[in-house]
Amino acid sequence: MPTATPAEKLGFDPLRLGRIAAWMQRDVDARRYAGSSVLIRRRGQEVYYHDTGLRSVETDLPFQRDTVARIYSMTKPITTVALMMLAERGLFHLDAPVSDFIPAFDDMQALVPGATRINQTEPAATPTLHQLLTHTSGLSYAFNPNVVSGAMEAEEIHFRPGQGPLEHMVNQVAGLPLVFQPGCRWEYSVSIDVLGRVIEVISGKTLAEFFEAEILAPLGMATTGFVVPDGVGDRFASLYTANASDAFTLDKSGPDADTLRLIDQADGSPFLETSLYSGGGGLVSTIDDYSTFTEMLRRGGALGDARLLSPETVAFMMQNHLRGDIASMGPQSFAEQPMDAMGFGLGGAVVLNPARARCIGSVGDFSWGGIASTFFWVDPVLDLTVVFFTQLTPSSAYPSRPKLKAMVHGALVG
Repeated sequence: MPTATPAEKLGFDPLRLGRIAAWMQRDVDARRYAGSSVLIRRRGQEVYYHDTGLRSVETDLPFQRDTVARIYSMTKPITTVALMMLAERGLFHLDAPVSDFIPAFDDMQALVPGATRINQTEPAATPTLHQLLTHTSGLSYAFNPNVVSGAMEAEEIHFRPGQGPLEHMVNQVAGLPLVFQPGCRWEYSVSIDVLGRVIEVISGKTLAEFFEAEILAPLGMATTGFVVPDGVGDRFASLYTANASDAFTLDKSGPDADTLRLIDQADGSPFLETSLYSGGGGLVSTIDDYSTFTEMLRRGGALGDARLLSPETVAFMMQNHLRGDIASMGPQSFAEQPMDAMGFGLGGAVVLNPARARCIGSVGDFSWGGIASTFFWVDPVLDLTVVFFTQLTPSSAYPSRPKLKAMVHGALVG
C-alpha cells in the first residue's frame, strides 16, 4: 500500500500543488518575473517549496531558497511586533500621542476637506500610536494622490536606505500637514516608519539593534536585516520593474514593453550600505527567515525557546481594528491588499468576508505584502502559513496574490 507523502498527510493533493510550479514557470517564461519562490507550511510542517527563474538576469544566477530579497513593506509586521513587545512591558499605551516620544509632532495641522494647496489647513489632534499602527493617522506616502504627497516627493521623503538618519526623516514628516484629521480615514502611509523612530526613543537602541537583539537573533533569522549581511556573496537578488515610468510610481499605464527593466543591481544596491533604518520597508530577508517569522505569529508569539509576545497580544494584533472594512474608511491611496471586506489589524490586513473580498481564504486570514511583489499570509483557521518571494515593482503590476491563494486552497482537500 502506497505511503502518503508529507503533503497528503497534511491535507494537500500533491498533483494540485504542482499547479503552483507551472504557474510560476509561466510567469518567468512570459518575463513577468525574473524568478520567484514559494514556501507553504501547515501545522508547522513544510508542505511545499518551489523556486524557478533567476535572481539576476544580468549574471544568469538562479532564484533559489537562500536568495536574499528586499521585502519592503513586509518589514511593517516585524516593526509592529517590536512595538507590541515594548507595549507588553508597560512602557506606554496605544492611545498615547506620538508627540510624547517625538516632540516634532506637537501642534499638528491637517488639510481642510477639498484642499488644493498645502497651506489650506486647520488645527489637528496629534496622531496616537494606535492610529499610526492602523494607517488612520492622517500621514501619507509620496505616491498617493494628494497635495501633501507632492510635497513629500519634492522633499524626497521616501525612507530609502541611503537617506539616513531616521530621526531626521521623521522630523521632516512631522513638518508637513496631515492629509486628514486623525481617525477619520484610512490611508497607507509612512506611519510605521514613524513608529520605528518611536521604538528607538523608547528602547534607547537603533531600530537595527532592537530588531537584532529582540526578534531576529532569538528567532534565528540570521539573514534578515537592514543591510545585506556579510557572507551573502552573490545571493542578493537584483530588482526589476514592469513600469515604463519610475519604478515606484503606482500608475495605471500597465507594464512597459520591457517588463524586466533593471533598477537595482545586487552588486551596487544601496542596501549594501544602509544609513536609514526603515521600519516601514527597509529589511532584506530569505524566504526561510520570513517563514520563521510567520510561524511565530501562527504559534501565538513563540517559536522554539523564543517567546516574543503572548498569545493574547498576537490575537489582538490579528483582529480588525477599524470600524468597518478598509473600503468603508474612504481610502484614496494604494494598498498592498484589496479593500472590500478586508479589515486592518496591527501590522497587516484581516479577511472579514472572503466572498465579498473575492479571494478564497478563511475569515481571519492575516496578511501583507511588499512593493517588490512579495507576499505572506497566516491562516489561523487552517493552521497555514504561505510566503511568496520575487523582486518586481510595483506589486500592482500583476494579480499574483489572489492567484496564489486560489491555487493553495485548490490543493487543500483535507
